[in-house]
Amino acid sequence: MPDPIPTSVLVTGATGTQGGAVARALLAAGHAVTALVRRPASGAAQALADLGVELAVGDLTDPDSLVGPFAAVDAVYAVTTPFGDGVEAEVAQGRGIVEAARRAEARWLLLASVAAAGRADVPHFVSKGRIEEQLAATDLPWTVVAPSYFFENVAGAVRDGRLPVPLPGDVPLHQLALENLGQAVAAILARREEHLGARVELAGDAPTPAEMAAALGAVHEEVPLEQVEARSADLGAMYRFLRGPGYGIDVAAVLARYPEVPWRSFADWAVDRR
Repeated sequence: MPDPIPTSVLVTGATGTQGGAVARALLAAGHAVTALVRRPASGAAQALADLGVELAVGDLTDPDSLVGPFAAVDAVYAVTTPFGDGVEAEVAQGRGIVEAARRAEARWLLLASVAAAGRADVPHFVSKGRIEEQLAATDLPWTVVAPSYFFENVAGAVRDGRLPVPLPGDVPLHQLALENLGQAVAAILARREEHLGARVELAGDAPTPAEMAAALGAVHEEVPLEQVEARSADLGAMYRFLRGPGYGIDVAAVLARYPEVPWRSFADWAVDRR
């Protein structure tokens, strides 16, 4: 008999963009959602509570605080981030998550990673790849969810009719809408056996920067890579990778694998942003 579909899911990073999108999609799919937060009285945490999300207090750097919340749910969707204290701090977050999941005998740990982690020389890709390696070395039931670039990364970037992007205008960029990520996670949760021990890279479209700009009613402006590298070595390395091999995701295959997700093209998504 197939494993039952998880009904209760804990999401870390739910007060952020990715975790928040996943939490909202899981609520819409009928799951009972718990958000792991450090400050339950914060506005972001209370906004989740107002939607019907239960709050659990914990800190990714303190595995002791995670064990109870992890043990209380059917699945955990774990988001880590280097954008704050750096990539080593992100690896420490992942270590804490894996340790707590083992101690809690977690029923299913879904790790949020990034497409191309482990094969791109980008610091915040490499850190996620290291966490994936930690997870794969355990006997936990696990799945890695690896989205590519998000449509929302360019939201609000248009200035004076220009869309500045540090990529040539004709280079396809694999990406997806945050809402589609959440819906894809819901689809994965509904098909547990298919996804145990699997790594899933996600993209719903691959428009070029010129196509993105046109969809937003703007003109593409290629930002010199050196400018990005001067501000952030990490982001500079990411855009250098995207200018070269890139994510390499088969978008048609992703859409065919998850037909229950109402995938949006960038052009369709952009209509709501103009």
